[in-house]
Parts: sequence; structure tokens; C-alpha cells
Amino acid sequence: MADTNASPPGGAPPSDGGGAALPGNGWRKEYWKKNLRLMVALLIVWFAVSFGAGILFVEQLNEIVIGGFPLGFWFAQQGSIYTFILLILIYALRMDRLDDEYGVSERNDDGSRS
Repeated sequence: MADTNASPPGGAPPSDGGGAALPGNGWRKEYWKKNLRLMVALLIVWFAVSFGAGILFVEQLNEIVIGGFPLGFWFAQQGSIYTFILLILIYALRMDRLDDEYGVSERNDDGSRS
């Protein structure tokens, strides 16, 4: 049977902010909650850009022309893709920080992968 008080591979479970270690799987639940919150926030941004700018507000945005192309057309064709790539980068960077915070990072002290 698995030990529910096991520490993450990178060290002891994180504290609750007051110095006391979170009991059992508490740190795992908190880690997952923060991960889900980040994913939902980024997906909302992606939805707002791709659906909002590419579909809902396309006519208003098409009144703005940049480089000979209507802005609404650009968002529908390219903007949502660029936004998605940027959100992937943001997710990777934020998850690296979250992994470091909870001691589950897959990097060594020199920054290389283990």
C-alpha cells in the first residue's frame, strides 16, 4: 500500500505558508487545484480571443485595417493561433514555477533535466 505521507521526489512537502507541512496528500490536492486554475484561466483567454475576436466582434474589428487586411480577418486566421502558442509558453513557464514551489521539478540544480 502506498504511503500517503510520502514526500515529492524533490524533497519534503511544501508548507501551508505558516511553516507547518500540509498533511497527507494535502499538498498534492493544492498543487492540482492551482494547475487546474491556471489551465481554466488560459483556456478562457484563448476562447475570448478565438471566439470573441474571430466571430463575435469580427465586424467591428474589420473596420480597422492593418497592412491591407481587416483586423477581424487577421484574428480569425492568425491571431487565435499566435495567442494559443503564447498561452502554451505561459503555461510551461508557470508550471515550471509551480513545480519548483511544490518540490516536484524535473530539473537538476544546474537547470538540466534529470
